[in-house]
Amino acid sequence: MVGALFVVGSSVMDSCLCKDAHTRSKKKILGSARKLELGSSFAGSGIVFRLSSKRVPRIANRRSKRKLLIVNEDVAGNYDDTFGDVKTQLINYFTYKAVRTVLHQLYEMNPPRYTWFYNYVVSNRPTDGKRFLRKLGKENQELAERVMITRLHLYGKWIKKCDHGKIYQDISDENLALMRERLMETVIWPSDDSSSEVIG
Repeated sequence: MVGALFVVGSSVMDSCLCKDAHTRSKKKILGSARKLELGSSFAGSGIVFRLSSKRVPRIANRRSKRKLLIVNEDVAGNYDDTFGDVKTQLINYFTYKAVRTVLHQLYEMNPPRYTWFYNYVVSNRPTDGKRFLRKLGKENQELAERVMITRLHLYGKWIKKCDHGKIYQDISDENLALMRERLMETVIWPSDDSSSEVIG
């Protein structure tokens, strides 16, 4: 289960200890076990906090200077089950690439049709591929089919050329470079005063 940890002072949060966004976890808390487990690989070395459901309200209502541990599992999405949003973005991007390709083809082969399609694309941005093609199909079915076929063709070409291991390595290298840059920005280097140092 993907989650994020926040540590908030109790003066800021008076009545919240644990924010649980998933109904599965709520059922576990409200079920017969009546136990709540809070743990993270980021907080300490394998420390797991176990609280009974009866103690949660008492602990949350205390007004002390101690910090409370709040678990929010919805930060940055939960990718355990599906990558539906990534799939949608890929489809939308291939629609955009197909529109550009068809525009280039029309520019060379049929300038009047290019002008019409260009004006259509300017007024109806292809950011949502499905909606764009649905509207285009009502205006010009032939162009809509051409964009759909081109989109599928471009995706097929990409799949053949795509090296998933290379993409993984590129992402890993970029992450490392960004972390290295950030580290270099935060490190305070000792000043080199050797030239001003007097010997003897």
